[in-house]
This record gives sequence, structure tokens and C-alpha cells, in this order.
Amino acid sequence: MKITLTNSANEVYLTSEYDPANHWVCNHWQGEQTYVGMVAGANACLALLQQHQCAYLLNDNRQAVGLWDEILEWVTTSWTPRAMAAGLTHFAQVVSLDTLAADSSEVMRVSLKDKFHMHSFTIMAEAQAWLRAAQQPSATPPAVTMP
Repeated sequence: MKITLTNSANEVYLTSEYDPANHWVCNHWQGEQTYVGMVAGANACLALLQQHQCAYLLNDNRQAVGLWDEILEWVTTSWTPRAMAAGLTHFAQVVSLDTLAADSSEVMRVSLKDKFHMHSFTIMAEAQAWLRAAQQPSATPPAVTMP
């Protein structure tokens, strides 16, 4: 099942889907993000995590524009407890270093460090490898952070 969210100009700003082969939910954010859109997108992602009892989230922000700092408090106080209750244990963020999203991702990672395993990457294949390693029995993936 794939969820596609559009803004008021009918432009896609998020696609979210469960990947059964890898057993993770993958979000692809693109374009300008608004507070209302980010809340709607995070809640849509949460529904997929709950529906599939999925512990792994791959969040691709390489094409997202702008800061997410304004939503950080909501993510910390509202979304995170619900995601943890749904079973989320590992959250991989993929960002482009030349965007403001990279700064927001780091602030988010520091804010959520005691909640679940979260790491930021600039290369999608590295994020995917980290999530796969986390799925191995008795595996603790190595800590990898953005350069």
C-alpha cells in the first residue's frame, strides 16, 4: 500500500509505503514542507508502521526543502511516543548536506537519542545497509552519523 500526499497546489510532497521485502516503511519527502503537511505525513507514516507492525523506518529527505525545526516539539511529544508504542526501534534519515534538512535532522537525532536508534546518512545505500544490519539476530548496528 502506497500513500501519496499532495499540497494545495496538488504537488506531491510525500510518498510513504511499506516495503515487505525489507520489512520497513519508506518515506520520500520532496519540495517545500509545511507544518500541517509534515504532521499529516508523519501520521500517515505512523499508520503504516502500526498496520505492518514495523520496527524500521527509512526517511528520505534528500529532495525536501526547508527546516523542520518548527515541528520538532510535536515530533518529540506526540509522534514519537505513538511510534514507539507501534514498535518503532530504528529510524534512518537520509539527507542532502546542502539543504537545511540536514541541520534539522541532526537536531531531531539529538532530541530523540534516548527513544530509539536514529542515525542520519547522506547515502541511501548506507541507510539501507544500517537497517538491514539492525534486522539481523543479536545485531547492534554500528553508529554512523553524517560527516
